[in-house]
Amino acid sequence: MFKELLARLLAPAPEPLTDEGARMALTALLVRIARSDQNYSEVEKDRIDRIICSRFDQDTGGAIILREQAEAMEAEAPDTVRFTRAIKEAVSLEDRIGVVEAMWQVVLADGHRDAGEDALMRLTANLLGVNDLESAQARKRMEAAI
Repeated sequence: MFKELLARLLAPAPEPLTDEGARMALTALLVRIARSDQNYSEVEKDRIDRIICSRFDQDTGGAIILREQAEAMEAEAPDTVRFTRAIKEAVSLEDRIGVVEAMWQVVLADGHRDAGEDALMRLTANLLGVNDLESAQARKRMEAAI
């Protein structure tokens, strides 16, 4: 399944993603941000699972399966730009701000912000069409919620 999604993302003019493809791309993006500090911890995996459960109305088992599939996809994907392009085309600005909030939840999950995570957050938010102020506000909301 994810090989087809990767092929779609790598196409010169990618087709809009299905709901399933958008879920996979978002989850792979969450995995990418969690791995960006070279310390993909259990607390980050748990946070991704909880985001999947709440955002996609999945049970824990379904969330773990989706995360594991997204881990495999993320490992094979060449760059962040294609994930974000697919997500940007698939969801509204309001929902993209929700994506940035989910990413901040993952970054903040282990209690440590790394320079690599911050750099990837700036790049990704920008590519999603979410400006720096909106991203900072999303971060503050997630810090207050944690």
